[in-house]
Amino acid sequence: MTIDTRIRHVTKPGANLFRELGFAPDEAERLRAASDKQIRDIRLLKEQLMGELADWIEQHHLKQADAAQILMVSRPRVSDVVNKKTTKFTIDALVEMLSRAGKPVRLTIGQ
Repeated sequence: MTIDTRIRHVTKPGANLFRELGFAPDEAERLRAASDKQIRDIRLLKEQLMGELADWIEQHHLKQADAAQILMVSRPRVSDVVNKKTTKFTIDALVEMLSRAGKPVRLTIGQ
């Protein structure tokens, strides 16, 4: 059995993926806007969590290697946190690191 792996279409950067999938123009734009907002919201939340971790490291005058040991991650992962490389982390991973740092996260909805 042969598996077909040929690429038949490539969506250009900046194109509306939903439109390319065949959604009506109005629906495609609505879906794209909702998707962009969700991505932005998640990035901002990750940046806030990373900021808390970076502040904790600074307040305790920790070297990245020492912080890594406490957070139970590698030193490069701490560097990624400090440099706010949001794409490299899930929200769960950041919440877990904050918990290990003694800064448990509480979720508030609808403030």
